[in-house]
Amino acid sequence: MAVYDVDSGYAQRFADVVNQKEKVPFTVVPFTSLELLREFARKHPIEILLISDAVSREQMDGIAAVSVVTLAEGEVVSVAEEDYPSVYKYQSADSVIREVMARYCDQPAEDMLVVLGQRARVLGVYSPVGRCFKTSMALLLGQQLAREGKSLYIGFEEFSGLQRIMGGEYKNDLSDVLYFLRQGCFSVMRLRSLVYTWKDMDYIAPVRYPEDMEQMSGDEAASLLEKLAAECGYEYIVVDVGRPGRNLIPILECCDVIYMPVCDDEMSAAKLEEFTAYLESAGQQPLQERIQRVKLPFQGNLKRGKGYLEQLLWSELGDYVRRLLKGASWS
Repeated sequence: MAVYDVDSGYAQRFADVVNQKEKVPFTVVPFTSLELLREFARKHPIEILLISDAVSREQMDGIAAVSVVTLAEGEVVSVAEEDYPSVYKYQSADSVIREVMARYCDQPAEDMLVVLGQRARVLGVYSPVGRCFKTSMALLLGQQLAREGKSLYIGFEEFSGLQRIMGGEYKNDLSDVLYFLRQGCFSVMRLRSLVYTWKDMDYIAPVRYPEDMEQMSGDEAASLLEKLAAECGYEYIVVDVGRPGRNLIPILECCDVIYMPVCDDEMSAAKLEEFTAYLESAGQQPLQERIQRVKLPFQGNLKRGKGYLEQLLWSELGDYVRRLLKGASWS
């Protein structure tokens, strides 16, 4: 991906951020002049050219690229069919990359790029017990693992609360991922247009409508997790399993290890017994070997609202997760 802007510092800053975060399976190369860009293009193929909209078509002569996206300084408006698509330059690098990847994937002929390498380790967090800090633990697992390798968080909750906690709006979410999977056009490049980032961890925003979770089959969920693990270049995938009903077993079968938060009260113990009996009756005893029951420390002193996740990282629960991963037998 070649990047050129009339602001000589913009391209360099953008490339530094994107290359460090590995948001795309490209090397992002910045250029401070059109002549340097033109010379580079004569010797190297350019897959995506991200270039200032102040540069005219005539000035771009001799710069060949598979896909061209312009950087707009003002509002991005609908353009004529023959014009290049544009993205607003004064937004986060993550947002720019998501929009560029979406436009790149909208091309009629998209190569289904696969990132070769070892399959990601998939860690599930599930419990039949409610109010046990399951989602908090999953987020902490993903963030902590992201310090060791590329990490992705995905949640199958109908109402996750993630948008409120993260404090942002989502243009894309798990509903879009499932749509592209069903259309047979889900790929690494498409994923890069859909993921968001919290500190070092990538995550897929949860579904916007609970009906989307109801329509997801167990085979779809398993297919998605296997694709993410095998083809998308992650080292760790953390799955907040939620309560997927009949889709539970296919999701758990994709997990290499399943952390199960538990509680001491009688009702919680009864639910755990029923879950164990269900696995046995369903012929899923091998799954029990992957389940690690964990009793999480109670977090009652965290302030609600903005800053909650930062508090969570350095809470007693955060310390517990760090110790848990340090002593993990699978690591």
